[in-house]
Formats: sequence, structure tokens, C-alpha cells
Amino acid sequence: MQKFRSFLLSVCAVGLLQAQTKSKGPVITDFGEVYQVQNPSFKTKSNGEFKVVFDVVYSPEGQGLFNRSIETAARFLNMHAQNGFAPEALQVALVVHGGATQDLLSNAYFEQNFSTSNENITLLEALMEAGVEIVVCGQSLAARGYNTEQLVPGVKIALSAMTALIQLQETDYQLIKF
Repeated sequence: MQKFRSFLLSVCAVGLLQAQTKSKGPVITDFGEVYQVQNPSFKTKSNGEFKVVFDVVYSPEGQGLFNRSIETAARFLNMHAQNGFAPEALQVALVVHGGATQDLLSNAYFEQNFSTSNENITLLEALMEAGVEIVVCGQSLAARGYNTEQLVPGVKIALSAMTALIQLQETDYQLIKF
């Protein structure tokens, strides 16, 4: 009986460890690790397309720190690609405003003004390479005294975050706010 109990505990422990394993990629290989969910009872459709816009307003305290809210886009892409979605069926946009505006600034700006690097650069470049549209609020940009030359190349500027969110939702993007 003791051996059987030990066996069951071992099986349970292995099952828990497997359930807690994160995996990388396949869309964004260096960011956005996700957990495997075995046999979810709420089934995910894997045909058709998902069009999502992430509303990103928060940034970690301090300059240049990695923003996990931005990484959410990488997790979204990887998670769905791992579960049957073709990467081209996943259309993703980020609308960045408020405190998170600083996370879209170039390394040159960070090094000159804060004597540090922007830890988000590689992630932003990987997202844009994967087709993610990154839009910054023009109002937040101006209110913080930043200009277009200080942004990571490829970031688009909108009149406002509100405007960008409305326009994207008018074209069937679904809002995800964290």
C-alpha cells in the first residue's frame, strides 16, 4: 500500500510539474512564454482570425524597465500559434499611452537622458517584425515632452489613444485591457 501511495504522489507531482511548464515561441521566440493548458473545458476555436488591440497605459516604476504589459502581445501570439492558429490569422495592435509612453523611446534617448538602456527595445522590434502594429498616443507623447525622433523606429503616432482605440474597434479589433 505504501508503494502505491508513493507511486500516486509521484504521478501527481509529475503532472503538476508538466502543467507548470512554460514554452517559448513559435511567433516571438525570445519573449512571451506561455503555459500549456491540457484539455480546457472552454474550447478555443482555431479557425478564422483574431483581431485584438491591447490598451497599454502602465509602466514599471523607473526608466527603461521591462514592461510586462507590452509582453502580453507576445504571449497572445505564441499561445494561439501553439494551439492551432496560423500566425497570419492573428492581427494584433498595441495602443500605448500614459506612463507606458516612455517604454517606446529609443535607446539613444534613454542613454542620453537616463544613463540606461530601454529594456523594451528588443521586444518592440520583435513584435513589429511579427506584424504587430504599435501606436502611441500623440497627446501622451506631447504631454511628456517627447517627439517623434525619440521613438523606436516603426512606432506610429495617433491623434490620441482614444482615437486609435475607436478606429481599431471600428475595424473589428477586440479590446483587451489589462
